[in-house]
Amino acid sequence: MPVTFPLFSAGHELDVSANAFGFVRSSAELLDEPTELRRRLDEDGYIYIPGFFNPAHIVAARASVCDRLATAGVLDPAYPSIEGVARPGATSNYNGGLAVKNPAVQRVVYGPELLGFYEKLFGEPVRHFDYTWFRAMTRGQGSTPHCDLVYMGRGTHQLLTGWIPYGDVPLEMGGVMLLEGSHRQSDRLKNYLEVDVDAYCENRPRQVEKVVQRNGWSHPGFLSKNPATLRAKLGGRWLTAPDWNMGDFITFGMTVVHGGLDNQTDRLRLSSDTRYQRASQPIDERWIGENPIANTVAGKRGRVC
Repeated sequence: MPVTFPLFSAGHELDVSANAFGFVRSSAELLDEPTELRRRLDEDGYIYIPGFFNPAHIVAARASVCDRLATAGVLDPAYPSIEGVARPGATSNYNGGLAVKNPAVQRVVYGPELLGFYEKLFGEPVRHFDYTWFRAMTRGQGSTPHCDLVYMGRGTHQLLTGWIPYGDVPLEMGGVMLLEGSHRQSDRLKNYLEVDVDAYCENRPRQVEKVVQRNGWSHPGFLSKNPATLRAKLGGRWLTAPDWNMGDFITFGMTVVHGGLDNQTDRLRLSSDTRYQRASQPIDERWIGENPIANTVAGKRGRVC
């Protein structure tokens, strides 16, 4: 289906012609065929399962998050909180705390359905990061293009991201987008994929000051601030869903270049992204435990460069 209105990402208008923009392929018909799912993951770099979740679980999680957002003053009180209409002037682009001690969200992201899916896919017991990323995107820019490996690569690199929308998300509301075939460009992106945003050079005072003293990153994490020119450089199409619907789910690997479409509406785009791996493989220490250290000073790692 052609896109008939402008789409933006990171503030840049995208080329939505057929050779530059498209839609992810459904693998719903392969849900009970793990061997074929692994082949599809290797081929596409992602697995998209529309209608994977019981919508009732998503609605419960959405309601719990919207109640928290309403209490924080992010939502317009003229509308029911579950509609997720932002208060004029409100900004809320990321809030991991929305998932903390939130049983309804935990039921979705770490429930038996999703863990069972990954156990079949990996072919053995799995574990997940304990840190849950949750995003409440108001009107404005989506995430800049990046690969997840630079943020969470201290354990196994055979790690998968699971992205879930908490409500119907039309194109103009935003949503995740993946660069087609980018998982096959690891050689070309080698220098970038070796980045650890929390690592720094102990013998470079400016990095020490930035990373340790100011709790920053040694690298900004993104590949480019301009998704349009990045696509032109790397090739492929930006892929998303025509509409992300309640219950949909997509998973992809650490070297898939992805970002977010800008939200052009007054409604919040609610989504989570969580990580899953084989339990037998090493795990990144920043994202596990009752209170993960995440990107705090405790997670910084110095080396001599």
